[in-house]
Amino acid sequence: MTEKVVRLFSREFKLAALARMEAGENVSALARELGVRRKCLYQWRDRFRSGGPLALRVRGRPSKADVLAIQSGAPPPLSGAASTIPPPSPPDALTKAERRIAELERKIGQQQVELDFFQQALRQVREARQRSVAPGGTASTRSSKR
Repeated sequence: MTEKVVRLFSREFKLAALARMEAGENVSALARELGVRRKCLYQWRDRFRSGGPLALRVRGRPSKADVLAIQSGAPPPLSGAASTIPPPSPPDALTKAERRIAELERKIGQQQVELDFFQQALRQVREARQRSVAPGGTASTRSSKR
């Protein structure tokens, strides 16, 4: 039987990931880069939206600083760059347009890969047919008789 490995991520790590996610980065690529499941990123986002940075605590009992912050209504104790991350704002028209452009560019890239694949397949089929046209060559299709 395999053991389940539990990884704990700091609040700062989660906030940094959410900031990148809100900036419009591809969630799948971000999850791969950070070594986290996509589902976790969406869960962190939902928790952050419902309860702010305090909702992103690590597993276990909250620290005394967290408890005091909750009781006093003060902002949670954060360190470094994570404390400067603003809460997510509603997307404006420019952000929506940039996301749409990124989505369309991904789609174009995917279509180009498919087009290259089918062009290569067609090239191989044409080469196989040209070889079979020569006298004494095998037919391009098999006989249906067994």
